[in-house]
Amino acid sequence: MRPEPQLAVSHGFAEVDGIRLHYAECGTGNELVILLHGFPEFWYSWRHQLPVLAERYHVVAPDMRGFNLSDKPVGIKNYRIDLLVADVLGLIRYFGKEKAAIVAHDWGAGVAWALAQRHPEAVSKLVAMQVPPPAAWRANFTLRQLRRSWYMFFFQLPRLPEWWASANDFSRVEKMYRETSVRPDAFTDSDIAMYKEALRQPGALSSSLNYYRANVLKSLFRSGGGETPNERNGRVRVPTLFIYGEQDVAIIPETVRGVERFVDAPYRELRIPDSGHWVQNEAVEEVNAALLDFLTDESLTAN
Repeated sequence: MRPEPQLAVSHGFAEVDGIRLHYAECGTGNELVILLHGFPEFWYSWRHQLPVLAERYHVVAPDMRGFNLSDKPVGIKNYRIDLLVADVLGLIRYFGKEKAAIVAHDWGAGVAWALAQRHPEAVSKLVAMQVPPPAAWRANFTLRQLRRSWYMFFFQLPRLPEWWASANDFSRVEKMYRETSVRPDAFTDSDIAMYKEALRQPGALSSSLNYYRANVLKSLFRSGGGETPNERNGRVRVPTLFIYGEQDVAIIPETVRGVERFVDAPYRELRIPDSGHWVQNEAVEEVNAALLDFLTDESLTAN
């Protein structure tokens, strides 16, 4: 693996519609790229991408609401997908832009799909990793996927998931990172320590679990709950790159079949056979090359 550029990452806070979001940023390019992490992560999950993309772009990786150093409003209703989408729109405006390229993984990808469907004018390009759009999820859903999705239902319970995840100094979280990553060097001891520290922030674990409580049953398992008509239609109208590590233990390959059916714009797909769910941390070289190729291709425009 080639060494990553050594560009300084700075940190700040953005006030967005009454929510204070912490972010890491790098680069001074004219075009804005926003990196959206998943669960149970935070901005640090993009540590391998920030300096690489910053050679060309202004790159911002926020802690999404509820995570790490960002605000953690109390209550499940404060983590509905429409509010998460509004946070990203607010970040785009905060950095003085009308649109941005969105690169997203896991729950970040869920937010990014909704953003692209509801506000295509604000998204120049979309990169989603591991998680397909809800319409594709529902179209491809199988009993096998249902069994892999057990945790989504478990996380609906009050308090018990918090105890389960945090017990023995988040030992289950550490085990998850180590045992579900296919490439053994994906996470160092210091990386795991960083993820644990983010989860120890007051209110962070419950707030991040509220993403599941507020959205899963309405979006993935019951069509139309809280979605706009365009989202129920499943159409995405911005240039899209979908990246998928094929050894994901949570989202099986059958569930991401035919994502291109839902994209009415230029579409690319990268499947990485020897990567699991944490694809931007496991397959760093492949992901970074695909991101640069896609984001710098000026021929890609929406239909």
